[in-house]
Amino acid sequence: MYNNPPKTLFVGQQRCFLPVCHSTNTVAAELLESTPAADGTVVVAAHQTQGRGQRGNTWQTEPGQNLTFSLILKPGFLSAARQFRLNVAVSLAVHDFLEPHLPGGGLRTKWPNDVYWHNSKMGGILIENTIQGTSIAHSIVGIGLNINQLVFPDHLRATSLRLASRVAESEDGYDLEILLNALLESLERRYLQLRGGGFADLERYYLETMYGFGQTRTFRSGGHVFEGVIAGIDETGRLAVRKGNETRHFSFKEIEFVL
Repeated sequence: MYNNPPKTLFVGQQRCFLPVCHSTNTVAAELLESTPAADGTVVVAAHQTQGRGQRGNTWQTEPGQNLTFSLILKPGFLSAARQFRLNVAVSLAVHDFLEPHLPGGGLRTKWPNDVYWHNSKMGGILIENTIQGTSIAHSIVGIGLNINQLVFPDHLRATSLRLASRVAESEDGYDLEILLNALLESLERRYLQLRGGGFADLERYYLETMYGFGQTRTFRSGGHVFEGVIAGIDETGRLAVRKGNETRHFSFKEIEFVL
């Protein structure tokens, strides 16, 4: 499985497939410590037992049904202060990949890096950066996307590509290897756009596809629940929320959506 390389220059040209592992991000970190892992190396797992998400959450997934992988990148061109730009590029790559399967405008990136179909979560991104001096030495981009899974725990507001598209391409659903290669090709395109200095266009499209942008939403911060209008992000990736005549900025640990 996952033997056919994508049509890319470097992303996914080297890969490690594991039938089961605790976390692909952890395996990728171990790989970086033990070997000179190449830029663009991918660690793919059929099943993660301890996949990690934002805020220390666990990523739950059925074995063999979804895409769970980590991508090693070495974005030395990015300063530590601008590391959120990588989140923007990766989020857009995932959006680019999913959009042809999900027409109608319901696909959104929920800040800072969740993938939503209308009000249901379809996937998540966890980027772990290692800083050296003022630049990023390497990044581990963990991506989990619900693809063929049809049943989720009742307490999760979740969906999958198969459920959302209402298309059963075969009895077994979508071909994960074909989808992975398509996603890796999309990731390389957006990453090269970022490396080439195209962040202004990336940011503009990120806001266009941002969940709740320009809309009044309910938030919780510091134990208080309030309503505000999502006004965008700042240079460091903090969420800008406008309440009346005041605009405040929050890091992802300081605020959460109340859905």
